[in-house]
Amino acid sequence: MMNEPNNERGWYAAAVEPQPVRKKKKRWIFPLVLLGVLLCIALLAGLAFRTSSDYGISDGDDYAGEDYPGNWHDYFDQFFNSNSIDSGTASVDIKSTDYTGDFHMTLDSASAAAVPLTELYQKCIPSVVSIEGTASGKQNIYFGTGIVLSSDGLIVTNTHIIKDCDKATVTTQDGTEYSAALIGADSISDISVLKIEADGLTPASFADSSQLQVGSDCVAIGNPVSRKLTGTMTNGIISAIDRNITSNGHSMTLIQTNAAINEGNSGGPLLDMSGRVIGITNMKAMSSVSTVEGIGFAIPSAIVSEVVTQLLENGQVTGRPSIGIIVSPVGEELSSQYDIPQGLYISAVNKGSDAEKQGVKAGDILTAVNGTPITTNEEVTAIKNTMQAGDSIHLTVWRDGTTLEFDVTLTEASSLN
Repeated sequence: MMNEPNNERGWYAAAVEPQPVRKKKKRWIFPLVLLGVLLCIALLAGLAFRTSSDYGISDGDDYAGEDYPGNWHDYFDQFFNSNSIDSGTASVDIKSTDYTGDFHMTLDSASAAAVPLTELYQKCIPSVVSIEGTASGKQNIYFGTGIVLSSDGLIVTNTHIIKDCDKATVTTQDGTEYSAALIGADSISDISVLKIEADGLTPASFADSSQLQVGSDCVAIGNPVSRKLTGTMTNGIISAIDRNITSNGHSMTLIQTNAAINEGNSGGPLLDMSGRVIGITNMKAMSSVSTVEGIGFAIPSAIVSEVVTQLLENGQVTGRPSIGIIVSPVGEELSSQYDIPQGLYISAVNKGSDAEKQGVKAGDILTAVNGTPITTNEEVTAIKNTMQAGDSIHLTVWRDGTTLEFDVTLTEASSLN
């Protein structure tokens, strides 16, 4: 029984209760309690070990502490299986339109003075919008953020917000809702451009992300979690630059930040301390069994500028040579576990691609490209990006104990089905 607070600090005084008669202590209780504590510590330690590597970004090695499947094909079918090739042309059914204006995206490479956070927010918030993507016959609403590019209604955002949607609604900071048309959507870079019929909007200014340094202060503004939290600002630093992350079989070079980023922030600005956009937030590290904090990512403004320019001019991004395969890493641990070579597991081959015509198959392990041993998608991308569609690339693959060689003609990614 507790009395009400009896002093100004709010301390509680316990009422005096009758004391029980003391009994002789049982000596076995302490060892039992100690054993229980030790067991709890052991269980917690095991859980931490199990979950510490269970992130959404995989290096192709860790299996989260579980027993490996007996067959290595089963392992990859379960954890890395993909049967579709991402050509970059996203499945977006929103009414499309051609852009006929004269907007050109520019990046400011000059240094700029930092401003107080309060001033930065007031300066930048008019350029941030909310975006909702919906699909007919489906109850799901995809909620995210966008950035104003031009005063007459060009909006840049993430493709994954509007993918598989047939309607997008843009809400500006004054609460006005607009139905958006699609200029172009690119799924490889995760960048899309929308157009709303508006005038007098406040365009964001963009800085050159190639000038970034690790440790620089930054700010993210977006609409995390729900409509109730629109216009949320968080701050942090640039944790890393040129962070290579593989998503949907493609390598993305992203900015890493510890500024808080959550679902709904996607498509929003990552800003320098003068209020210029240095990146567009698009993902964070997540775990299904533990909490991951302070590992967010953003698409660098230099990449955004290149993609936006092509989408405005062509409605799609061209100039990407593709082998026509989806790959997943075979790390050192998997190689040892199954006695297979390190490299890249080919989980899918595009139908009609030259890779398919030459005999490359799903289930092969890619071990070398143009004679250079490879173990990561980034290494393949680096080689491929020195070439053009129509060039021949030499692949070395391992297939159930046999090494095979293939000469494959690179294809324009946007032409893949």
